[in-house]
Amino acid sequence: MLFSRDWLGAYVALPEDRRELADGLTAVGLAVEAVEERDGDLLLDVDVTTNRTDCMNHLGLAREVAVRWGRDLAPPAAGPVEEEETAAGAVAVEIEDAEGCPRYVARVIRGVRVGESPEWLRRRLQAIGLRPINNVVDVTNFVLWEMGQPLHAFDLARVDGARIVVRRARDGERLTTLDGEERQLSPEVLVIADAGRPVALAGIMGGLASEVTPETADVLLESAHFDRRRVRVGARELGMHTDASHRFERGADPGACRAAADRAAALLAEVAGGRVLAGAVDARGRALPVPRGRLDHARLEAFAGTAIDPADVERWLGGLGFELAREDGEAAPAWRVTAPSWRWYDMEAGPDGEIWEADLFEEVLRHLGYDQVPATLPSLPGSDGPRTAAQVRRDRIRDHLAACGWAEAIDYAFHSVEADAAFPAAVPGDEPAVAIANPLSERYALLRRSLLPNLADAAGFNLRRGAAAVRLFEVGHVFWRTRDGGVAERETVALVAGGRVGQPWDREVELDLFDVKGVVETLGEVLGTPVTARPAEVRGLVPGAAAELTVGGRPAGVLGLLDAPDLPVALYGAEIATEHLGSGSGGRPVALPSRFPSVAADLTLTHDAGVAWADLAAVVEAHRPADLASFGLEARYTGEGVPAGAVNTTLTFLYSAPDRSLTQDEVNQRQDALRGELERRFGWRGEET
Repeated sequence: MLFSRDWLGAYVALPEDRRELADGLTAVGLAVEAVEERDGDLLLDVDVTTNRTDCMNHLGLAREVAVRWGRDLAPPAAGPVEEEETAAGAVAVEIEDAEGCPRYVARVIRGVRVGESPEWLRRRLQAIGLRPINNVVDVTNFVLWEMGQPLHAFDLARVDGARIVVRRARDGERLTTLDGEERQLSPEVLVIADAGRPVALAGIMGGLASEVTPETADVLLESAHFDRRRVRVGARELGMHTDASHRFERGADPGACRAAADRAAALLAEVAGGRVLAGAVDARGRALPVPRGRLDHARLEAFAGTAIDPADVERWLGGLGFELAREDGEAAPAWRVTAPSWRWYDMEAGPDGEIWEADLFEEVLRHLGYDQVPATLPSLPGSDGPRTAAQVRRDRIRDHLAACGWAEAIDYAFHSVEADAAFPAAVPGDEPAVAIANPLSERYALLRRSLLPNLADAAGFNLRRGAAAVRLFEVGHVFWRTRDGGVAERETVALVAGGRVGQPWDREVELDLFDVKGVVETLGEVLGTPVTARPAEVRGLVPGAAAELTVGGRPAGVLGLLDAPDLPVALYGAEIATEHLGSGSGGRPVALPSRFPSVAADLTLTHDAGVAWADLAAVVEAHRPADLASFGLEARYTGEGVPAGAVNTTLTFLYSAPDRSLTQDEVNQRQDALRGELERRFGWRGEET
């Protein structure tokens, strides 16, 4: 939000140095993101958090400045000169929806002359990027940005029956708003109506039929407080967002309604030549809570870990508008605290409007200065408990994948319906997904059943922004709906890879399925639970490039080429349930390399094309000679010389004995034994020709 230094200076003496002003506001939680000089003024771009609507105006920000630098706050004079005729005799106000409208203040100004605003008023609005419209509308905008209270001006002659009714819209009602759009209303929308029809959307925008025009003579000024939930529902249903709704949705100040109406009425008399009728119609709906709490000085100092002068506590909180009453008979100071009306929305935290003590601690500490709070480690008696097997396993997974060159990603636990349907589900039996009752958007409509969709999004994001390759992994939980209607979850680890690695002038290679498969297999070896892959048809993976991962013969995950044609490169992925993996204690012990020469050999087997590599590896592992150091897949070949329906697979073997050099005859014997077993199990048995 933009704030004008000249405008702020009308209520409080500001520090001369712009950096001191910006740093001081940032220190109390109102981060100044930019400072800009414009037309002789200094503009502050302040990041006002959603719980601080009291600072979404110049007077509220000036209050923080006054407390920060110990200076006097000078609020604007609000009282207008009034006529004998009363506002109560000119307009009637009825609140039908007491929950939706706790308070409605109406003032009447007769004899206004609608025209251009004076230069000082135009300059104030233009400084913060607002376009002057006319003197009546400009006054309502000025008071909004001065005091934080949204106002609306009606042409009283166009309000049927001079009667205001605050109610829910009725089915079938329509309203053309000031932006020229005709809105279809529902009973969820709170409206301002006259004797016959809606004339404004409460807390959002006025209606075109009752707007102030150059012919307007009498103005009905609205200064009301609307329930933030009701305004939020109406604005969301109608797809609207205005300066007024922005404040009402977050909690405007109900105590400012009359003061803001008086201030605006006085300004209208000044800049539009109006005559202000005596008094105001002040209608009430439901009573709002008055947040009260207790602040114990000893607990405050224990929480902060530093000494704080009680006089400073009273000065800071008093300057912020809190009422403090010291309790009698206490060894250390303690106060009963009442929050100001402009803070009721973010102080109403406990039962019966009781202020949480921690909120009061925060108010004190942000003006003390967080840099004044010493950094100390908390004293925790006892020792840490032993780490669980799941924690050990999780850390080993992360460490191993990071050591292999993969980067860890952390994403939301939600994704869209489309993403859920387009990728494999990492849940038992492909159970249904869990829908979010009130999702932030359609993109987060379901609890994830797989980590792959969000990882694929992250990979695509990086690839489209110039990354040559991505290798990402995530360890997280997936969720599903159980048959009894409950929600279950399990931990999985997912990986995605794609793109080219290396340097074009050296050796550049493209990541493929075997890179993912290899890191999954090494992960299984590190954790002591070998993982094997078998070809399978898997939803969301490209046919012919998809496999099921198994551990000990049980299905544990999936592997393959993601069926995502919108990605800039082919992306390969895998996901496996961590519960099927060990913690690393059962892995094969690492043997020291032999000091004697090793002997390499290979073996080519002709077998049915449907036989998976995992089946061949399982037979070799089952009949593994003691001095076989390692083995692997060298190549698979189909083509000339290979029978139709068959494939030639070449396996490589490395033999090494710890105590001597193996002879070629010994290696040949071991190779013949393995060849015989492989041919017996898988050798080609095509039809005789």
